[in-house]
Amino acid sequence: MTVLDTRTLNRATLARQLLLDRADMPALDAVAHLCGLQAQEPQEPFVALWSRLRGFTPAALSDLLTGRHVVRTHLMRRTVHLVTADDAVAWRARHDPMLRQRVLGTYRQELAGTDLDALAAAGREVMADGQPRSMSELARTLADRWPEPGPRALGEMLVAALIPMAQLPPRGLWRTKAGVRNLPLAAWLGRDIDPPAPDGGDPVGQALVRRYLAAFGPAASADLRAWCGLAGLPAAVAALRGELVSFRDERGRELLDLPVAPRPEPDTPAPVRFLPAFDNALLGYHDRSRIVDDDHRGLSVAGARVVLVDGRVSATWTVEDGTVIVTPLRRMSRAERAEVGEQGGQVASFLSDQDSDRVRIGPG
Repeated sequence: MTVLDTRTLNRATLARQLLLDRADMPALDAVAHLCGLQAQEPQEPFVALWSRLRGFTPAALSDLLTGRHVVRTHLMRRTVHLVTADDAVAWRARHDPMLRQRVLGTYRQELAGTDLDALAAAGREVMADGQPRSMSELARTLADRWPEPGPRALGEMLVAALIPMAQLPPRGLWRTKAGVRNLPLAAWLGRDIDPPAPDGGDPVGQALVRRYLAAFGPAASADLRAWCGLAGLPAAVAALRGELVSFRDERGRELLDLPVAPRPEPDTPAPVRFLPAFDNALLGYHDRSRIVDDDHRGLSVAGARVVLVDGRVSATWTVEDGTVIVTPLRRMSRAERAEVGEQGGQVASFLSDQDSDRVRIGPG
């Protein structure tokens, strides 16, 4: 079985994630290709798409949110993702058991003895009036019937697991600060969530495997599980093996992939890219060594914004008073610092609506 070294996997990831060369595609198609964008920080998806698409403008994504073509919802790993409306409808039921278990993993003691089906029915009845509510508002309406769990546990279970919800605009619009107001996905999108497959099959699971490999492959089954949080995909992987190809990484793990997906040569040049907090390219894997050194692995879950130099995490970045501040994690060559500075100035201009292109790079 062919062994793919770390640099080869790095270039494949960059190509799949639209980071090797900015893509000429609409924002909606990019969100679909990337299997959604992690979005608990509402402004970060704008940076994610700017770094991946030629000519991207913030209005393109804001318009998709207000036009109900993309939605903010709890999905993979029980985190808030920005996904297409079609994917939200198709994927949500497949994630329901995982979402319940993850909330219970946090609030098992508080929710012990709670009839979750009854709670879900009561929550849907409250939300049937079509009024958006915050998590705490919904929980307070049911606290008299379920006082023991407390409002936080009750609200998390209702909003993140039991009732498929959309977080409504203006939450997530460009340069807009707004609290979370929830409405059932079916009410917001005007169509019901797709039900589970009636015959015990798993067509959604198989679709997730294909879509994941298109955006993240080659990857191991453990990487797939780390991305979506679903434990029940081995059968879907097994059903697809006849249409997949296999490799091994330098650690001996089996990697699966789509036969015709891009796997660029390892010496393919990789431009500097500024990534937002919790970017797909880092969080989409269990083994993140293809893109970040083990010493810096924690940056991805700590919410640090990172800079890719030669395809690897080489710096972090923040913004202060319109200035992009870059903190290198290793010594950079003069040419690398120049490219980081040029790209950092473009990021500053994008984030400030062209009011500033200031960038400051720390020692390193």
